[in-house]
Amino acid sequence: MEEMQEVKTAQATLKYARISARKVKIVADLIRGKDVNEALAIVKFTPKASSDIIEKLLKSAIANAENNHNMDSKNLYVAEIYANQGPTLKRIRPAAKGSAVRIRKRTSHITIVLKEKE
Repeated sequence: MEEMQEVKTAQATLKYARISARKVKIVADLIRGKDVNEALAIVKFTPKASSDIIEKLLKSAIANAENNHNMDSKNLYVAEIYANQGPTLKRIRPAAKGSAVRIRKRTSHITIVLKEKE
């Protein structure tokens, strides 16, 4: 019987990022399944708020792959990237006639998983 060869994975997670998951998902969809170098280039030239955060996290995932899992950065690709909703910070802003409006400052947990191409 053939033995299943285990595919090495490396990941990086950012928790409690002060940006809504909805905004992160726009950029995440652009780089899912792409080569690491191509993904870095896309993120670098995408004018979105989450681009800087994702770029930093992607570089961290690459460093994890090289240093902790002895993977070659030339063969890496973004296997998974997802942004889940984190806890919401609730703030209050005064409004007309003595009332108050609630401001929701949303957070997200972003995860990038890299795999090596065969």
